[in-house]
Amino acid sequence: MTAGRVLVVAALVALTVVFIYPFVWLVSASFKPQGEVFDNKLIPETFTFDNYLSVWHEAPMLLWLGNTVLVTVLAAVTVTFSSALVAWGFAYFRFPGRGVLFGIVLATMMLPGAVTMVPTFLIWNALGQVDTLTPLWAGNIFGSAFYIFLLRQFFLNLPRDVFEAAKLDGASNWTIFRRIALPLTRPALIVTLIFEFQAAWTDLMRPLIYLRDSDKFTIPRGLKAVLDQFGFGGNWHWEIVVTASVITTVPMIILFFLGQRHFTEGIATTGVKG
Repeated sequence: MTAGRVLVVAALVALTVVFIYPFVWLVSASFKPQGEVFDNKLIPETFTFDNYLSVWHEAPMLLWLGNTVLVTVLAAVTVTFSSALVAWGFAYFRFPGRGVLFGIVLATMMLPGAVTMVPTFLIWNALGQVDTLTPLWAGNIFGSAFYIFLLRQFFLNLPRDVFEAAKLDGASNWTIFRRIALPLTRPALIVTLIFEFQAAWTDLMRPLIYLRDSDKFTIPRGLKAVLDQFGFGGNWHWEIVVTASVITTVPMIILFFLGQRHFTEGIATTGVKG
């Protein structure tokens, strides 16, 4: 092994340690009693499972997890399908003003979230959806500019002759999209699903704006409540906070490992074809 390769491997190992250390510390702290949480030892001196029992007693974690799963699945599925549908329209159909319209869609990515926060809240408030889970996912029905761009680039690199042949055989535009285009873009669709799943799972801003009732909290909003109660509320039970954080982080790790092959394939293929 050459010296250059050794340096590269050493750098990768060092970066890996830097990235995984916070999570390893978090898991270790979740098995420590209150007085040892911040002793900075990766192997707990006093090993206990009491924190995992206490967190379910102190906070409705199961209810928050259920709310989060519902919102995340709906957000990921709706934005993936709607973005793919719009991207397919921009990639396949030829119509006047297509480039200008696509440019306007991309321009929406330049708008900071703070600009649309108040108007969006007023819309949901007028519809009577404040303090419900609907505003956390229903906006995805209209797609996302970033995902539309990503999927359009993928659709543009599909062989158009296949679609024309299908049309000659009598296939409708909907059939071509559903039975040919979508299966051919599965890696990109999986990337979109994972991206949006992670974004919806960790979203705190919208739950803070729209949710009032603790029974409707998602995991990030619930963690904020746990932090306020046990971290900064005078109780100083940080073992509860770190344990709740571990419980909410593990599902995302499992999701990544389950979709790792498709995720890596989608990123690589999109990078080559984009």
